[in-house]
Amino acid sequence: MVTTLRNYYVIKEYDSFVRGGLAGLTSNYISIPEKTFDELENFIISNRNDSGADALELMSISFKRGIGKVISAKNYVGLIQMDDGTQIEILPKIYTKEKTESVTETRMIFLKMLRSLNNLPFKTFNNSSLGETKNNLYEIFIKMFIYEIRELTKKGLRSSYLQHEENEKFCKGKIIFGEQIKKNIVHKERFFVTYDFFSVNRPENKLIKTTLIKLLRLSKNLQNVKDIEQLLVAFEVVDVSVNYEKDFSSIMTDRSMKGYELTLAWCRLFLINKSFTTFAGSNVAYALLFPMEKVFEAYIGNVINKHFGTNHKVKLQDRKYHLFDKPKQFNLQPDIVLQMNDFIIIMDTKWKLLNDSYPNHGISQADMYQMYAYSKKYSARKIYLLYPLNKGISAVETQGLSFISNDQVEVNIAFVDLQDISKSLVQIFASLSIN
Repeated sequence: MVTTLRNYYVIKEYDSFVRGGLAGLTSNYISIPEKTFDELENFIISNRNDSGADALELMSISFKRGIGKVISAKNYVGLIQMDDGTQIEILPKIYTKEKTESVTETRMIFLKMLRSLNNLPFKTFNNSSLGETKNNLYEIFIKMFIYEIRELTKKGLRSSYLQHEENEKFCKGKIIFGEQIKKNIVHKERFFVTYDFFSVNRPENKLIKTTLIKLLRLSKNLQNVKDIEQLLVAFEVVDVSVNYEKDFSSIMTDRSMKGYELTLAWCRLFLINKSFTTFAGSNVAYALLFPMEKVFEAYIGNVINKHFGTNHKVKLQDRKYHLFDKPKQFNLQPDIVLQMNDFIIIMDTKWKLLNDSYPNHGISQADMYQMYAYSKKYSARKIYLLYPLNKGISAVETQGLSFISNDQVEVNIAFVDLQDISKSLVQIFASLSIN
């Protein structure tokens, strides 16, 4: 499923871009201008050279007979904007019940999943607060940031004592005698002094103002632009940040700065593209990209912890055991360890679209080895591999698969409907009863 507007392209995982105006393409391919295609290709190649293994999952470049060179979306989703204003939004491949795949519904599910990410500012995201979501992801993120700034300015910007050194016409604070002699040996009427003054011109407010100015330039949503212009009035006496890293390192975390944490997390996201992995390129204005494997893992862990954490012991990303004990090497790290009464249940998430037509439905042999090791080390009663539900799995298979060895290792395959996650989890939870 692909969508295009002028200089704005929406594509889903596993769909592809082709170069130039090719005719007769299927719905999984979309033509983009040659210049945009070439710049996107350079972006992918440069990040492969600079970013290591993570960049290999960004996008793939291949050659298709009768089509030519093809750029395919892989497991990173989010937004890329080129310097010329062209925007590319990559959405996850999420199964929905609608006959036609809905970009709006997919976007809403994805935004809901983002709320589970640690160290990123999506915790207070509320679908109803955004109204229509026909805007692209970046405009939605900007709207969320605007909401946080508006709440901050209602309470008043925080001030702090800042040190000031200047050659003044008045004597205030302390005279710096070295500078006084050097600069004022003739000008007896002046004083080179240092003193503290109370001001809103502190690093935190500089970063916020700088972020607002950047978003004012990048946003194409008229309401967002109007809101930013209104907010900038509150920062009129605040300077812009000229050194992001220095100002971020100067942030205060005491009680007086309560309410700034989320806002500054947004600033970090917008100013230095601080998502999971920073991607950059010579023709790219920004790239906010998230690995769906991590998003899916965090989301499922968060939901299960919410459902089970009160009555049962839940550990996420547990590192209790190693594969070998002498010496302790090859750490085991299941996504979810659930202790129900005296029984251990292990759950691992895999962002992969299984399909009836694949050998073993596409289940990785390496993943099954990993689950077997979890079962032995944790003495787990049951092991679950959780995959996203998709149209490639038949109605019978959506009830799940089970693999049992002669030494009592049981690995269950279950599918999570991200459009109705509560129903999926109820079905999975019901099967967790231990006899």
